[in-house]
Amino acid sequence: MNWDVIEGNWKQLKGNVKEQWGKLTDDHLDTIAGKRDQLAGKIQEAYGVSKDEAEKQIKSFEDRNRDDKRFL
Repeated sequence: MNWDVIEGNWKQLKGNVKEQWGKLTDDHLDTIAGKRDQLAGKIQEAYGVSKDEAEKQIKSFEDRNRDDKRFL
């Protein structure tokens, strides 16, 4: 998954991210702006998980959305 493309399509993808991580607010999503490291940090804060767990969740999210052309 190409995170440069995700950054470029972030406005269209925010719904997918919000569906996965419902505790993230619109303000969080605006701050993240498609940046993977920012997403991991916000997941850690909102859900009280480790960096490794946040990365694992992001990887799982990537795998589930692999065929979505907005993520390619």
